[in-house]
Amino acid sequence: MIARRLRPLVAVAIAALLGGARPSYAEAPSEPVPPTAPTVTAPESPTVAEPNAGATPDGAAGDATSTPAKKRRPAKERPGGINPCMTPDPGFGLYDGWSRAISMGQLLAPKRGGVTKSGAFDLLIHFHGHEPIRKEFVKSASGIVLVGIDLGIGSGAYSSAFATPQAFERLLESIRQEMARRTGRADTTIRRLGLSSWSAGYGAIQQILRQPAGAKVDSVVLLDSLHAGYQDGSSAVAPLSLEPFVAFAQKAARGQKFLFQSYSSIVPPGYASTREVAHFLVERLGGRVRRTKRADVLGLAMDERFDRGNYHVRGYLGDDKPDHCAHLGLIKDVVRSHLNRRWAPPKALPEPRRTLPRTTKGTSKTANKERGVGRLSGSSDRASRPRTKPAPR
Repeated sequence: MIARRLRPLVAVAIAALLGGARPSYAEAPSEPVPPTAPTVTAPESPTVAEPNAGATPDGAAGDATSTPAKKRRPAKERPGGINPCMTPDPGFGLYDGWSRAISMGQLLAPKRGGVTKSGAFDLLIHFHGHEPIRKEFVKSASGIVLVGIDLGIGSGAYSSAFATPQAFERLLESIRQEMARRTGRADTTIRRLGLSSWSAGYGAIQQILRQPAGAKVDSVVLLDSLHAGYQDGSSAVAPLSLEPFVAFAQKAARGQKFLFQSYSSIVPPGYASTREVAHFLVERLGGRVRRTKRADVLGLAMDERFDRGNYHVRGYLGDDKPDHCAHLGLIKDVVRSHLNRRWAPPKALPEPRRTLPRTTKGTSKTANKERGVGRLSGSSDRASRPRTKPAPR
C-alpha cells in the first residue's frame, strides 16, 4: 500500500528533474504524428524546470514542492564538496567574454589567434547550458570557437527553433561575419564544425542532422542528452526520431565522423531514458555495451562503455539532479582528448606581456639617470652621495 502511494511522488520528482528533456512530441501531444511514424506513447508529464544554464540546487523548480521533506533522499557527498550544478568559475582563460553579435545565442572566441593563415577557424555550437559548459570548456580548449545557445525548457523549444534549414544556415553565416569583424579579415571560413548538447538541447541537433547543412557537421557530443518515445503498448524505443543519430553513429564507427554519448541512470516517466536510447543506438550498430567501473569527473561513477571507431559511449550511475549536471564536466576531457587531437585547431595566443625598458650596453650613465633606469624612484645616484667619515669607536 505504501509503495503504491509513493509511486506518484517518485514520478513527479523525476519529472521535475528531466521534464524539459522529454521528447518534443511528449510536450505537444495535440500535434499529429507523421503518417510514416510508429505510434508513440509518451504521456505528458508536469511542465516543470530541469537544471538549466547556471542552475543551482535552490534554483531548479520542482524540488521542494514535488516531494514531502521526510521522503527526500539525503544529498550525496561529492568529491571536494563541489556541487556539479554550480561549479567554481575559472574565468575565461585565453578567451574573450561572450559576444551576442550573432543571430542566436552568444559567441566565445580567443582573445588572439584561433584562426589559420587562410582565415579558417574551428567551431563548437553547444545547446542548453552555455555558462556551465563555458566553465569546463575553457579548461582544455586551445583555440576552438564556442557558441552557446539556451532556448528555455524542453527539447521542443530547440527543435522548433531549427525546424527550417534557414535558421541554422543563418546562424553559421552570422558566426562567420562576427569572426570576420573580430579578426579584421573578410575571408574567414568555418573549417571544422561540431555540435554538443546537454539535457534538452538534443532537439536542435536532431533537426540539424536532417538538413543539408548537417552534412558539414564533423563531431557531435551528447551529454546525458538523447531521449525518445516508446512504441505504442510496449517498452521498445521508437526509432523514427533517432534515425539521424543512428546514421551519424554509423559514420563515426567507420571513422568518418566523431560521436561521444554519455548517459545516466535517471528513469524519466513515460519516455525512454538516455540509457535506453544509448543501448538502442549501440544495438543498431550490432554492438553491445560492456560493464566497467571507474571514477570520473564531479563524482560520476562509470558503469558501462562502448567504443567502435570514433563512436564512444559512456554510461554512469546516479539518478539525481547533481548526477545529471555532472555530465557537463565531461566536455573538458572530450575537448582535450578528442576534438583538440582530431581538429588540431589554430592555437589561441596569450596576450603579449608588457616589459619595462632595460639598460643596454654602451648607454651612458647620464642617459640612464635621466630615464630613471637602474635605480629606485626617489633614490640618488651613488656618485652624488656625500661621503661621510665613519663614526669614532
